[in-house]
Amino acid sequence: QVQLVESGGGSVQAGDSLRLSCAVSGRTFSMYGMGWFRQIPGKEREFVAAINWSGGKIAYADSVKGRFTISRDNAKNTVDLQMKTLKPEDTAVYYCATERVARSWYPSSIATEYAFWGQGTQVIVSS
Repeated sequence: QVQLVESGGGSVQAGDSLRLSCAVSGRTFSMYGMGWFRQIPGKEREFVAAINWSGGKIAYADSVKGRFTISRDNAKNTVDLQMKTLKPEDTAVYYCATERVARSWYPSSIATEYAFWGQGTQVIVSS
């Protein structure tokens, strides 16, 4: 059974930093790209960042470029999202997910291309 467990969310002030982490079990982690998405009530899940299976290709949403950094540790089966200079509009539930297809060259920004999801971790940024 594939499990993804996010941690690291919380309430911060605008300009602060947070680091989210996602631990994956039940799958050969190093074979699959990983993504972070976020969602606020009433809106569709939004792509944030993704990293391919090897860590050699990374993609970011324009809204987080230069502020967020995704990384993975294939030895520990974890993927992290370092978030800096947080803004109130970053407030959302953040989800990590693992791609359906093994060893995709470029990480996907499309939610339906991810097979398994975590339960989410809340991030609240106050102005």
